[in-house]
Amino acid sequence: MIKNIVFDMGNVLTEYEPDLVCAHFIKNDAMKRRINQTVFISPEWVLLDMGVISEEAALKRILSRLDSEEERDLAALCFEQWHLYNMHPKAGMDKVVRELKERGFGLYVCSNASLRLPACSGRVIPEAQLFDGMLFSAQVKCMKPQKEMYGHLFSMFHLKPEECFFVDDWDLNIEGAAACGMRGYCFEDGNVEKLRQVLAELK
Repeated sequence: MIKNIVFDMGNVLTEYEPDLVCAHFIKNDAMKRRINQTVFISPEWVLLDMGVISEEAALKRILSRLDSEEERDLAALCFEQWHLYNMHPKAGMDKVVRELKERGFGLYVCSNASLRLPACSGRVIPEAQLFDGMLFSAQVKCMKPQKEMYGHLFSMFHLKPEECFFVDDWDLNIEGAAACGMRGYCFEDGNVEKLRQVLAELK
């Protein structure tokens, strides 16, 4: 019997668009693409999600790859303020969360995300106050689909895998969860109504 619903955050509970902060601060298209790739499509971004590098160290390494003072200033600005622009609640997921809570499910987040996320999760996750627990990868220094990530979720919140149902937008993460005994649904298409139907049929 399913008692708990576990959600990924980015592109499930929230929309995540890494170029929004760059579009806000940078008008030149070529510069915008360069800063976006250097900051958000970088080894340091993965290391931040893994919790194995500080923001200060990550930014220093990122800036070292840029040539001009203007580029470095813009990259630092985008890095410092990305959480204010790149994430926002996914339309319709607030209703999904409320419905699940009303049905008596425990609600949890299991997301690959940096240590900045716990501080801003309440602003970007719809109905965040209804969740019973949130786990971000940087807190435990491993990531989905590693089995250790799911193990931390189960032990931290005293959950039984077979009583949990996982919603993620990446099939490898669903497969990783299944290997640990937790069924799931791949939300790659972002269709909220289809997801509601799947969740409505859970037993």
